[in-house]
Amino acid sequence: MTGPLLELDKVALHFGGLAAISDLSISVNAGEVLAVIGPNGAGKTSMLNLVTRVFEATKGRILFKGQDIARAPRSKIAHLGIARTFQNIELFDAASVLDNLLLGRHRFGAGAWWQQVLRTPGLTRREEDHRAKVETVIEFLDLSAWRNARVASLPYGVRKVVELGRALCSEPEILFLDEPASGLNPEETRDLAFWIDDIRTDLGITVVMIEHDMSLVSAVADRVVCMAQGRVLAQGTSAEVQAHPDVISAYLGT
Repeated sequence: MTGPLLELDKVALHFGGLAAISDLSISVNAGEVLAVIGPNGAGKTSMLNLVTRVFEATKGRILFKGQDIARAPRSKIAHLGIARTFQNIELFDAASVLDNLLLGRHRFGAGAWWQQVLRTPGLTRREEDHRAKVETVIEFLDLSAWRNARVASLPYGVRKVVELGRALCSEPEILFLDEPASGLNPEETRDLAFWIDDIRTDLGITVVMIEHDMSLVSAVADRVVCMAQGRVLAQGTSAEVQAHPDVISAYLGT
């Protein structure tokens, strides 16, 4: 594939007369960690919601591997190799960590209905493969101690890791993390930095991270895009963006 892995081309999102995003153009290269920063209300999560089809773009194109997915069915996004986490953790609290992670395998299917009724050898092998993939993620994220625990009983930081694990279980090509360090203590944030680097380096997954913690951004991001009022304000390295006068103005005022 030539060109960016993901490209937003002059995308807009309007809610009635309110423009949440205006003429937004962002590209994401395969194999990079891209951080998207900006003040509250800049349109960062709205951008993510457009890519994952929570919202529908008012105009513009969203190209994933050259294919315009701006009008793709929402149910197909995970099947394309796009995964995400949420600002507010979205897990099944009454289910175990293992069961929540197995849900990440949904995009690979569970076999035909008759295979499920007859419990065919092929279906059994498929289920064993799903469990093996999930166990790999459990080991990767050091979740072994929590494997059979109910999610509702877990500390907040562990629940954030479980949601990350569920996204990884879908074996995405690109992973969106929506404020992954929110609510984490410094030690948990340091662990997250290592995992993001390993996700890119060891698993070969491209990462797009929306984040306010600039220490995390500086530690893991290859490139930073700053948004304000639904547009790109500046982009470059973490140091370049943080020193940009328009970025300073957007955060601190003039």
